[in-house]
Amino acid sequence: MKQSLQLKLGTQLTMTPQLQQAIRLLQLSTLDLQQEVQAALDSNPMLEADSEEQPSKVENGQSLTEHESERVQDNTSQAAEERELAEGDWDQAIPDELPVDSRWDDIYTSHSGNPELDTLSYERNSISVDLQGHLRWQLNLTPLSEQDKWIGENLIDSISPSGLLGTSIEDVASSLAVDEDEVLAVLKAIQQFEPAGCGARELKECLQLQLQQLPPTTPWLDQAQSIIEKHLDLLGKRDFRQLSRRTRLNEAQLGEAIRLIQTLNPNPGESFGGQEPDYVIPDIIVSRKALRWQVELNGEITPKIRINNHYASMVKRADNSRDNNFLRDHLQEARWFMKSLQSRHETLLKVANCIVEKQQGFFEEGPEAMRPMVLADVAESIGMHESTISRVTTQKYMLTPRGVFELKYFFSSHVSTDSGEDASSTAIRALIKKLIDSETPRKPLSDNKITQELDQQGIKVARRTVAKYRESMGIPSSSERKRLV
Repeated sequence: MKQSLQLKLGTQLTMTPQLQQAIRLLQLSTLDLQQEVQAALDSNPMLEADSEEQPSKVENGQSLTEHESERVQDNTSQAAEERELAEGDWDQAIPDELPVDSRWDDIYTSHSGNPELDTLSYERNSISVDLQGHLRWQLNLTPLSEQDKWIGENLIDSISPSGLLGTSIEDVASSLAVDEDEVLAVLKAIQQFEPAGCGARELKECLQLQLQQLPPTTPWLDQAQSIIEKHLDLLGKRDFRQLSRRTRLNEAQLGEAIRLIQTLNPNPGESFGGQEPDYVIPDIIVSRKALRWQVELNGEITPKIRINNHYASMVKRADNSRDNNFLRDHLQEARWFMKSLQSRHETLLKVANCIVEKQQGFFEEGPEAMRPMVLADVAESIGMHESTISRVTTQKYMLTPRGVFELKYFFSSHVSTDSGEDASSTAIRALIKKLIDSETPRKPLSDNKITQELDQQGIKVARRTVAKYRESMGIPSSSERKRLV
């Protein structure tokens, strides 16, 4: 075997750091983008926050730099010279448009690029009190002995987030080496705390505790207590005919008693603690103006940054000193960063405009008029790759007259119809929900009946598909939807 040297020529696509930055900014959510911009402001002295008042919205493809250029034109001649120096022709020219479009396997990272920002968590100003803390506060206000308070603290620790006691009296007494009667007495005291029903050992006791705290003059209180005490299993099965026979109540009387039971909370502890609500800030605002739909960027959350003209004026062209190179490199990075932001806004607007154009029926008539659309449809319309569309539509939200929706919401699969056209799965879900909302509570529609109703409208779907769509919307089965009242 003979060793030899060979020379080969080939081409390879290499993504520059600037292009990687543009793609990373494109897929960031609003919160991640704000953190990324703040990190750039902290690390690059050439960037500064633009605190001057600007328009609240950026309309149909008009970028932030265009607004800024219109404002800067009125500055003094000295500022114009500084800006000319800041935007001068350096070693690396910045193109008018950044090719942020790329394929799936080019690059796809979901983090912000800064490890500190990825692990940073923000706490809300409001202080949330959990269930155990609220019960301990009431326990300290109750006149009990030190031993009873010690038993009470152990019982409170055993209460689950739903409010029910997660252990038995025997286990608590055994672990604390005290009498069961003493533990039971302390538990009875805890069961009088707020919220009503906490500390119950089972669902029946939880509902009974809540009824006991109602005024004695509450209408249908005795009937509701009797149903919970003796016929809770029939109520759970919604066997109203047998329940009416056992309680000797007619339909109207039984309905009043059940209506009172429906006001009770089977999980009284859920009102405390839990996850903080996630607030969604829309990136795109769609409104109807002059008989057409107008797409705008939400200027309230759009980062407003600019080049620091003071530092930019300190850069000298023919100076190769260390300090001058430092300023020059950071000036170039600042210009690339601002260009990446502009490219992100323009791409987001381009995709949003295409979505609004293709889903005119949704904005005019609602979800039932949603048309089937996949990523490839938008990618073909605007001349970008599907991976780019996926990045743009992930964790980006649109405010419409019908509510706030993630851009992913407007994409759905195709379902065939009798007319030969394709129906959107989102539209079918809306039709299913409309049929269920209009059904008779006494005789709710089964999945098979819903399938027949859709078939009459020319939409052919299987019963299991209807069941899958119904479950995805969190709608229970027909037996669980049956209501007497």
